[in-house]
Amino acid sequence: MAGKRSILIIGGGTAGWLAAAYLARYLEIAESDRIEITLLESPEIGIIGVGEGTFPTIRNTLQFIGIDETRFIRETSATFKQGIRFTDWVRTPTPGRPRHFFHPFEAPFYTEGPSLVSYWLLQDEKERPPFAEAMTIQNRVAEAQRAPKRPLEGDFAGPLNYAYHFDAASLAEVVAERARELGVKHLRGLLTRVELDATGAIDHVITDRLGELRADLYLDCSGFRAELIGKAMGVPFKPVSHALFTDRALAVKLPYDRPDAPLESFTIATAHEGGWIWDIGLSGGHGVGCVYSSGHMSDDRAAAILSGYLGMPEAEAAMRHIPFQAGYRQRQWVRNCVAVGLAGGFLEPLESTGVVMIEAAVGMIAELFPHNGPVDAPARRFNELMTARYDNIVNFLKLHYCLSQRDEPFWRDNADPASIPERLQELLEQWRYRPPGRFDFILDLESFAFFNYQYILYGMEFRTDLTPVRDEFPNAAEAEKLFRKIRTFGERAAHDLPAHRALIDEINAGAVLAG
Repeated sequence: MAGKRSILIIGGGTAGWLAAAYLARYLEIAESDRIEITLLESPEIGIIGVGEGTFPTIRNTLQFIGIDETRFIRETSATFKQGIRFTDWVRTPTPGRPRHFFHPFEAPFYTEGPSLVSYWLLQDEKERPPFAEAMTIQNRVAEAQRAPKRPLEGDFAGPLNYAYHFDAASLAEVVAERARELGVKHLRGLLTRVELDATGAIDHVITDRLGELRADLYLDCSGFRAELIGKAMGVPFKPVSHALFTDRALAVKLPYDRPDAPLESFTIATAHEGGWIWDIGLSGGHGVGCVYSSGHMSDDRAAAILSGYLGMPEAEAAMRHIPFQAGYRQRQWVRNCVAVGLAGGFLEPLESTGVVMIEAAVGMIAELFPHNGPVDAPARRFNELMTARYDNIVNFLKLHYCLSQRDEPFWRDNADPASIPERLQELLEQWRYRPPGRFDFILDLESFAFFNYQYILYGMEFRTDLTPVRDEFPNAAEAEKLFRKIRTFGERAAHDLPAHRALIDEINAGAVLAG
């Protein structure tokens, strides 16, 4: 019989506690005497974040861990997220006339045979509705400030796909409690040194309060500090700043003007001359941040832009400065160390990829976990999959920038073909003649589906020219009936579903979602 195996997680926060709870649940450590999971958390190191967005995968993760959705919403100031509204990304705005498009989480309406996308592309560009409005009911529901579900539709269920906005520090507390219930041992102390053995693997770590700690597998969840994978093991960091230019953020959290203020169920991403501004609505206030490129904008200018967005002097907004470098570790799993979260890489806040990559890493570690034999046996496959995911996300994020027609230097530099990854350039050339499809992507290597690309591509007014082959799409009349049906269903859903603010207030007041 193989001996006992131990996992030591360095760092708490979203990455550390999600990893701990997920692995504890997957490996069933509470019922096993062969696997032990310990998390070392420093009480002196805080969590970055003033409101965080997620992707719909988080629902499966929370449900698998065993967290009640009602409790999660109450204790993390969470709200529902149905997508992202992009304002002024396509072209430089005319004062007082913002323009936007929507990236919903709901997939486009599906039909057998040629998709409705082709028929939308063949419609008059000046007369047709926006892509998301034509293809889903979620656009109307979200724009009407309605929730994606009703109170009695059960935990993590509803007629529309959704994720959440939440307070990151509160999420860590909720997940930490669940992880401890699942059998995770929680230690408090500061990592002071990492000792490697002759092969370059971690032999043990040293802490200020607990002395030496040893494990078979170490998870580096220490954030940007990358205490294990970076500082101790020296794994190189691969920057992607040639494609993604933003490297700074200013963030602030503010209360609403009144407690019953209408509550959006999407992230608002508003472009500015050197980047963009996020606006995330939580139940008791909203987190706002200005993301920008220091190569195109000074810190003072970014602060002025954020202040202008907030409608208040800079002195009144307690802005937090968050520098970051877009990129990832060339290897995420080296010998007996695996990086999860910011220690492994970070691209930028756009599309909430930070939590998505934590979920992807933890899910793979769980399935690949070596119960016996060499602890680094899965490393090569893990690294291949994570690297592919990072590279593909870079392509997806770049798509948001490189199609812009804005005339400021930041946006013109983003449109320069030299800054566009080769794979994305190849796809864009193909998509001039056909819409993105499922065979463009390998699902296990992707965080975003082909229809996510469609929403961004056509929201950014990219042209796929099907007019030379119009005769190959003879069912325009039938397609128009389906478009009308989508429109009707959307109007009905916007009427029938509860206001987002009302549902969140009802949950926080004590109503329980049906289990």
